[in-house]
Amino acid sequence: METKHVLVEVYGAEVVCASCVNAPTSKDTYEWLDAAIRRKYPDQPFEIVYIDIDSVITDARQADIAAKVQDDEYFYPLVLVNEEVLGEGHIQLKRVYRELEKNGYIPAG
Repeated sequence: METKHVLVEVYGAEVVCASCVNAPTSKDTYEWLDAAIRRKYPDQPFEIVYIDIDSVITDARQADIAAKVQDDEYFYPLVLVNEEVLGEGHIQLKRVYRELEKNGYIPAG
């Protein structure tokens, strides 16, 4: 199976989500996911971006999703893989891995 380009988006804010007590910050989740994916799938390209919902967002789709997070339609951190919502609040790494493997990623040894 050919590996497809994967875009991982992490939406969040500096302030921890009020509904996500004891959860890591959104930025911490972004850094954790980046490191975990690189370790599990070395030398397999992917793109991961952090979108601060309180900043000016120029991409219309990302701005729309950020507005939904601000309007409490989603908890943050909100994680999307190729525009599909995979988790919000407490992120499950296994779900992210499954989605990457559906796109042709092969775990290291």
